[in-house]
Amino acid sequence: MADRSPEDADPFAKFHAWMAEAIEHEPIDPNAMTVVTATPDGRPSARVILLKGVDDRGFVFYTNKESRKSAELAANPCVFLLFHWKSLGRQIRIEGVVEHVTDAESDAYYASRPRISRLGAWASSQSRPLAERSELERRLAEYEARYPDEDIPRPPYWSGYRVIPESFEFWQNMPYRLHDRTTYTRAPGAPAGAGWTIGKLFP
Repeated sequence: MADRSPEDADPFAKFHAWMAEAIEHEPIDPNAMTVVTATPDGRPSARVILLKGVDDRGFVFYTNKESRKSAELAANPCVFLLFHWKSLGRQIRIEGVVEHVTDAESDAYYASRPRISRLGAWASSQSRPLAERSELERRLAEYEARYPDEDIPRPPYWSGYRVIPESFEFWQNMPYRLHDRTTYTRAPGAPAGAGWTIGKLFP
């Protein structure tokens, strides 16, 4: 692959390079990603949420652990991430498995959120039926009264997941639909940061 740039040897470095360009050009939520899980009987389930951290261990997002996605991940830890930046004509597909982040990581990120978002984590019974929006507003008001200052503890059911990648696909739009698709597949048992097999796919 004579056209490979230095960061192309490492999918995490390539991800950071593409994300930096997305932050510069994508007008709204460049860190938005589709998270795909599956029910125990194999039915796919997808939603768009925000990436909140990435390092050489994996990709981190936070959620209510009593939500539908969390129930599906408890039954089947396999997950699929999709980033799509229409302004750049790019996609990144990531397949992997999840692990829980540490309590310290969850506490640190929760504390960084706006006050209303922290209260919302208490007020929302995520993924459960809601008769009227006024019920959510009432519950939010109750927690605002309960925690009138900035000292709002993290709910015990609110935490995060880290997606440990097993494969990446970087997709670049090209003229005449002759798109460029580069894959990275981790060899079984390879340590983090090593063992990636790089390939290409027909568009």
